[in-house]
Amino acid sequence: MPGRNGPSASLFAMNTVPHSSGTRIVRLSLIFMLLVLATFLSVEGWRAWRDYQQAYASAQDSVINLARATAQHAEDAIRQVDVLTDALRERIEGDGLGSLDRTRIHNLMKQQAQIIPHLHGLFLYDADGRWLVTDKDGVPEGANNADRDYFEYHRTHSDRRVRIGAVVSSRSTHELIIPVSRRLNNPDGSFAGVLLGTIRVSYFVDYYGDFRIDDRGALVLALRDGTILVRRPFSQDVIGTSLTQSEIFKRYLPHSSEGVAEVKAVVDGTTRLYGYRALASYPLVVEAGLSRDSYVGPWWRDLVKTGLVLAVMVACLSGFGLIVLGQIRQRVTIDEQLRLAHQRVREMALTDSLTGLGNRRRLDAELAVQIAHAGRQQAPLALIMLDVDYFKRFNDQYGHAAGDDCLRRVAEAIAGALQKPTDLAVRYGGEEFTVLLPDTDARGAAQVAKAVLAAIRSLNITHQASPHGRVTASAGIAARQPSSPLGAEGLIKAADTQLYLAKESGRDNYTGWPYPAPAFGGNQ
Repeated sequence: MPGRNGPSASLFAMNTVPHSSGTRIVRLSLIFMLLVLATFLSVEGWRAWRDYQQAYASAQDSVINLARATAQHAEDAIRQVDVLTDALRERIEGDGLGSLDRTRIHNLMKQQAQIIPHLHGLFLYDADGRWLVTDKDGVPEGANNADRDYFEYHRTHSDRRVRIGAVVSSRSTHELIIPVSRRLNNPDGSFAGVLLGTIRVSYFVDYYGDFRIDDRGALVLALRDGTILVRRPFSQDVIGTSLTQSEIFKRYLPHSSEGVAEVKAVVDGTTRLYGYRALASYPLVVEAGLSRDSYVGPWWRDLVKTGLVLAVMVACLSGFGLIVLGQIRQRVTIDEQLRLAHQRVREMALTDSLTGLGNRRRLDAELAVQIAHAGRQQAPLALIMLDVDYFKRFNDQYGHAAGDDCLRRVAEAIAGALQKPTDLAVRYGGEEFTVLLPDTDARGAAQVAKAVLAAIRSLNITHQASPHGRVTASAGIAARQPSSPLGAEGLIKAADTQLYLAKESGRDNYTGWPYPAPAFGGNQ
């Protein structure tokens, strides 16, 4: 009912504020914990990414240094044979193959072979491929190397530069060797034969074995055309195979003579980080590769350990957070219950227990608020005082229980006649009621009073001790103009005076102030 909406609305407003505040505290606490977790995870994620970058950069430095070292080693080994064969070629061509002092050349070759540790042998072949001189003490009977690739190349090409050939098996020692050969010419420039220096493949294998790389790492020495000369891990089946289809030879070497690339090896399918380098002086390429697991593996294992620790910490933090949130929720619930209990006590203190309307305390508090509001807003304010006619006679005739029931029904009739939620009906005391009408002038108050009295009559509660034969009420109206200095006590006193006048004029009636009573009198 409109007359009762005022207290209920106020109670609802007072409850929602604490509830919203508690919900906000829980929400802010949850957001804070989520932010802490997000920050923690972000920091750990950044640290993990930084560690990966450092591991990758360290692996890059390692393969670059390995490639540089193996390239320098290969260049030094080839250069020694290159210089030696160039000097021997000048002496042999100067003496002429026809007048060659074989013993002297043999001793010279043998001496150089003993000085250069990686040199497998030195060989001199005539234009038909026959062995003329070697550093070896004996020459295989009928030995001829005319079928060798390097021999055929020099026979058909006038190029005087040193040539590095694919790995072959030595016919004198059956070792795997790398041939480093030169063309010999007659004085007229025609082909005279081949001078050959051979390097042991085992020399490179031993050298590469000294590097501390992972078990799946690889070191490769290859010709510029992709033919493998040496590879670690060593496998004779791999020697001589081609790398032309590898990513480094297809994509990288055509654009850069050195660099770093993470690719899958065509030999064994292992993904490695390779440092590659093409030699400037000789048609050779070196590759130094570390398997991805060698630099990602430790990082990954550390990441897993860190992740497990982080998961435990997050679980602990989440558990702690849930406990804290639970305590906060519990505290909010307790506070809410206390607020509700306090509000119920306050409501009970401001509510008449018999009629359910507000009591005099409620009127005093609300009247002060509305007078202040009317003063600020320059708004009118009206007050109606009502009294049940001949109620003492009703109690005497029908008893107090019937009297209480009568008051309850009259209260319901008053509350039901009110039109605005801001209108307030209270039980002032005994059989007396008060209606507070904010933003209502005297004429509006008269309409409300008329409606209230009509509602009470319509109850048709029999009252044989009343001249009207039924329960009726009288009302007095006091209206405060916007410019009026009238306070709460004055307004109540004025309404009470008008109520007295209504009773004097025959009851079941209302009179009003500040207008003359006759303007409002009557029981229409």
